[in-house]
Amino acid sequence: MPDTVPTHKLTHDGALKLVQAALAKALAIGARENIAVVDAGGNILAALRMDGANYHGMDTALAKAKTAAGWGRPTGGMDPQIAVQQAIATGGARINLPGGYPVIIDGQVAGAIGIGGGTGEEDMAVATAALASVAGAKTF
Repeated sequence: MPDTVPTHKLTHDGALKLVQAALAKALAIGARENIAVVDAGGNILAALRMDGANYHGMDTALAKAKTAAGWGRPTGGMDPQIAVQQAIATGGARINLPGGYPVIIDGQVAGAIGIGGGTGEEDMAVATAALASVAGAKTF
């Protein structure tokens, strides 16, 4: 077995592409959103708070992105008991609100996006539109 394996990493260009696509979708549907993009380790790569977006929405957007990166799946569908345990164990750093999606390339998490500030449906619509802008990313 090899000592290393090749991995995919979301670049700053990819992060900016996600932000731009998310912004375009949010504007198209009339949602005021906070957008956070992280790498596979949950480190922030890019963020934007749209004009008029809720100030606290960035906290949830970032938590959604970090949760999606760590779990490798969208937020919002976790078993409620596990979600509460995760929130307590991480001091609120992990969240189960809808709007967080991993950027998965060839089965590997390359990063994640979190959207916060709209309704759950708006947050999901904005995030999935952003995912569609990244070449080879899995869509949900």
